[in-house]
Amino acid sequence: MVGVWEETPHDLFWVYEKKKIKKGSNMKDKADIGLVGLAVMGENLILNMESKGFTVACFNRTVNKVDAFITGRGADKNFIGCHSVEELVNSLERPRKVMMLVKAGAPVDALIEQLLPYVEKGDVIIDGGNSHYPDTIRRYEMLKKKGILYIGTGVSGGEEGALLGPSIMPGGSPKAWPEVKEIFQAISAKAPDGSPCCEWVGKDGAGHFVKMVHNGIEYGDMQLICEAYHIMSQGLGMTADEIQKVFAEWNEGVLDSYLIEITRDILAKKDDDGTPMVDVILDTAGQKGTGKWTSQAGLDLGVGIPQIAEAVFARCLSAIKEERVAASSKLRGPRVKFRGDREKFIEQLRDAVYASKICSYAQGYQLLRAASEEHGWKLNYGEIALMWRGGCIIRAQFLDEIQKAFKRRRKLPNLLLAPYFKRVVRQAQRPWRKVIQSAVKLGIPIPAMSSALNYYDSYRCERLPANLLQAQRDYFGAHTYERLDKPRGEFFHTNWTGRGGTTSASTYVV
Repeated sequence: MVGVWEETPHDLFWVYEKKKIKKGSNMKDKADIGLVGLAVMGENLILNMESKGFTVACFNRTVNKVDAFITGRGADKNFIGCHSVEELVNSLERPRKVMMLVKAGAPVDALIEQLLPYVEKGDVIIDGGNSHYPDTIRRYEMLKKKGILYIGTGVSGGEEGALLGPSIMPGGSPKAWPEVKEIFQAISAKAPDGSPCCEWVGKDGAGHFVKMVHNGIEYGDMQLICEAYHIMSQGLGMTADEIQKVFAEWNEGVLDSYLIEITRDILAKKDDDGTPMVDVILDTAGQKGTGKWTSQAGLDLGVGIPQIAEAVFARCLSAIKEERVAASSKLRGPRVKFRGDREKFIEQLRDAVYASKICSYAQGYQLLRAASEEHGWKLNYGEIALMWRGGCIIRAQFLDEIQKAFKRRRKLPNLLLAPYFKRVVRQAQRPWRKVIQSAVKLGIPIPAMSSALNYYDSYRCERLPANLLQAQRDYFGAHTYERLDKPRGEFFHTNWTGRGGTTSASTYVV
């Protein structure tokens, strides 16, 4: 049975299964926006929208979730509960705006197919989930032919961010931006200067690409923090309470960020028996795919982002818990203990984490630059940093410095070349190397931190051993090479054995 609005002597009431729910006194006949998907993010996002004065229509495939929401958290608020896609679309003001917050992949395509019979030219369909950007490009092109405007937008901030203000990264049909700008910027997080952490990113898949890179950087940040925790816990023998105090102190300085902040809070949490919660949690981690997609994009675009990839691989290794347990009794490592000034080492560790963090963002921004050139997105890198200053998972104090760096030099090739970051890394270099040396001596894995240093050393290296690599490729496959004494773009082949001919293979791809 589909619910209806019914007039009573006192007010309008929503009638469904003999339950009467008071209609919000300020509700319009038509909603400003509709949302499909009342899971954690969807439910909190529309509560955020309603709190900013918008009337929202909602629908969920499992319709009892709609009823539960309308009678629960949504009671006495300006929501229109719908029990079908058709009802949802018909409840919206024109041009209709429908936001989808459903699982990425086939469910998004299926929902678009359900919407198509009811939407019309000029209406806007919005994908607010973590869709893979090639899928967004495909959907954008398909809907463009039908006259439907499409937005693929990243939404970051988790449950709390969705409710109180997330970072929103919209891209897709440029004509759709004016239709959603007021809503999106109203519900987004606000930077310290009051500006919304939401701005138009670019056409077709740009928004979802930026969100994907955000998540890749997030993987790197989280792994760095975990490695610092591991060094303090296993290397220095510190308790969770002692480590908590370190993260609390770090959050007051240059490492001030959401992830450091929640790590501080996590380490303070106790189980029912007083044991630190972190000590009772199984050491296996999962992933939803965005870190993997970021790593794959680096390979596709020929951009070195080893630190992000290592963070993904670290999760993969954590997942084989039983193998690791078995291997721990058979494979030996160093049997040494930390000898030295613990307080001084913790200061060095802070510097190592900060320098590594800078490298992670440098890699993410190089990936953004390559994708922008490949797809013609014309990304505004400083503006992206502003969008990440509030609401999102990687929000951090030093994003202001990233914004300043790109404001001074819009075509900055790498963050490491910006004066501020160049100075920070130069000052951190000695302690950074000492921390990695100590971790190696103690047998503690630090894949992200060591990868960050390798990235830095590779980027600053005038001559890498790829000359030998190209010689090897030419030797066994006649793949050709370039010469130092000839212009770039000219390729040569050597008959290394004297037995080969003059025919060469196609030139190599970087």
